[in-house]
Amino acid sequence: MTPRAAVRLAWGLWGLALGLIGVALAVNAAYAVRSFVGVLVVLSLAFLTVGAFLAGRRPANAVGWLLLGWGMVMAFATFTSSYVERGVVSDPGSLPGPAWVAWAEAVVWHPAFSLLAFLLLLFPHGRLPSRRWRPFAYLVVTVYLTLSLSAAFSPGAVELYYPEVTPPVQLPVAGLADPLFGTLLVGQLGVLGVCLLSLVLRLRRASGEERQQVKWFVYTVVTAILIFVTSTLIIGAGVLFPLFGLIPVAVAIAVFKYRLYEIDRLINRTLVYGLLTALLVGVYAGLVFLLGRLLDPATGDSALAVAASTLAVAALFQPARRRLQGLVDRRFNRGRYDAAQTVERFSGRLRDQVDLDTLSAELLGVVDHTVQPASASLWLRRR
Repeated sequence: MTPRAAVRLAWGLWGLALGLIGVALAVNAAYAVRSFVGVLVVLSLAFLTVGAFLAGRRPANAVGWLLLGWGMVMAFATFTSSYVERGVVSDPGSLPGPAWVAWAEAVVWHPAFSLLAFLLLLFPHGRLPSRRWRPFAYLVVTVYLTLSLSAAFSPGAVELYYPEVTPPVQLPVAGLADPLFGTLLVGQLGVLGVCLLSLVLRLRRASGEERQQVKWFVYTVVTAILIFVTSTLIIGAGVLFPLFGLIPVAVAIAVFKYRLYEIDRLINRTLVYGLLTALLVGVYAGLVFLLGRLLDPATGDSALAVAASTLAVAALFQPARRRLQGLVDRRFNRGRYDAAQTVERFSGRLRDQVDLDTLSAELLGVVDHTVQPASASLWLRRR
């Protein structure tokens, strides 16, 4: 896949998921806001955005696609939940086929945890920890495919979340599918536990910068999954599912703080120019409105106001860009910010320093702090 095709596909899927969320709000906005669906919307947006960005920039790495896929599943769940609640509970008969929509959610939702399992197995490079993990990867695929098939023929899979819905699929194999679904639903927790173990082992074997990149993700995911699994076994319901929202946050920290996938510079520019665009658009709109009212109180429409606002925004562009670049560097790229401050302080001292030995020592110190070479030496030509 070419980089351009990957970007289009990733953000196209992001737009599709956003469309599902929009339809969910249009179908049943009140329910979506006050219920667990609202939490799913926030989680979905977090996974979708981080996943689409990584998938577009590193299409060969499965991590971004897995994050994006899980975000899409959550977006689908927001749609199905809102649809079923309105079609069955709040306004019965108002929507066609709510039972089939509930069935589709049952078939998709729990098997989608396979995306989490492979995210744990493949993070951060998109590869298994070693060849010895291949049989386990095949086992994960088998478990979740079987879970999906058993959910399709199990009335209990629909009744688990929608007890008021009559399952649309009632076949003789339900007597086998029901216990199989229940067994795999609990058994997948063991699968996720082994995937967690692979992540911890990867951390133990990592060193240097890779260890820093993996560390945030490992600690966050281990904490979130252990708390979620423990609470699920005790309470019997996944009420702490929102903890999974920490996963895209941990990936974002690894990307921003520890230069995971070496796209920190791209993110830096994206933040700067995104904030700059929003700022300039806001300033332009405000100036056009205010100057229009001052110059033409009757209609507020003045060509002079538009021209003056355009000139003001053009003059503001470079100073605003520099200030925003400094702000973003200070917050997300501290190394670059500190290096710039070191060079600026040295430039100030350079004007007053006359001792050649002191100047040479300071220059080497600045180079070592900002560029961080393996070694540095200064050669001065004597005249």
